[in-house]
Amino acid sequence: MQQVGKDLYQTRLAGSPQRIARQEPVVHNGDWSGAPLNRDALAAFERDGFLVLENVFSPREVEQMRSTAEAMRAHPASLARETVISEPDAGAVRSVFAPHRQSDEFDLISRDPRLAGLARFILDDEVYIHQSRLNYKPAFTGKEFYWHSDFETWHAEDGMPRMRALSMSVMLTDNHPQAGPVMFVPGSQKQFIACVGETPDENYKSSLKRQRTGIPDRASISAMVEAGGIEAPAPKAGSVVIFDCNTLHASSGNITPFERMNAFFVFNAWSNRLEQPFSASRPRPEHIAHRRVDGPLRPITRGQWDIS
Repeated sequence: MQQVGKDLYQTRLAGSPQRIARQEPVVHNGDWSGAPLNRDALAAFERDGFLVLENVFSPREVEQMRSTAEAMRAHPASLARETVISEPDAGAVRSVFAPHRQSDEFDLISRDPRLAGLARFILDDEVYIHQSRLNYKPAFTGKEFYWHSDFETWHAEDGMPRMRALSMSVMLTDNHPQAGPVMFVPGSQKQFIACVGETPDENYKSSLKRQRTGIPDRASISAMVEAGGIEAPAPKAGSVVIFDCNTLHASSGNITPFERMNAFFVFNAWSNRLEQPFSASRPRPEHIAHRRVDGPLRPITRGQWDIS
């Protein structure tokens, strides 16, 4: 059943694309005195919609995470079948969804204060995992992902009401500027691009391989890039890239010999839990958009995870 309440960000309904001013802050917490980041870093995140934090996880921690991620990719039969997504052409594993529900290790990482604690501060609320996944961009054959705002899909197809969510991407390999890193448009989080075209039934089955619905029009992309430019950070393993739910981003294909791998966690404010989809006939499956959540994430201490 489609959402019938007030919709601040109507999308996939109009006959022409529109840009809607953001209604929520980017940093929801107004008191920065006790912030886990310095004021300049918070201001940069608020201004640009993304932030790179270097050396968050130690080399030993990264190695442990990468080993687990490689084992999950090598043995997909050991995972819930629907959580394994392959590349559209090559057939290689592209993503494994819900690793925090299939691995005790990634469950602990999702609750690590270096991630969840920072999310609680920025969103000024208790948090839960809306979505998690392991992303693999293979050498030579890794495919591109077109420009999009995650919130547009989460709003339209999952029923996320407001912009009170963020993503944290933990780098499990060194990134290279030539290997299709994620590109961001600074400042794009301040405007919502309403997209054209109704949501096909079970759109997620094709969109997770190659997105065709819910992508911005070229004129809007060009205008935002003209205003903010494009930045493509290539951080080292152990770094974390944080980006707002509405930041416009994309990645090009990878034809280099360098693989890219990351663990990706979406933190949503507990007060922003999912409703019925705003522009789709039914919600996406549980492994993509979590609804069966008993409560906010239980915090852990560094000592429960840090092996450095």
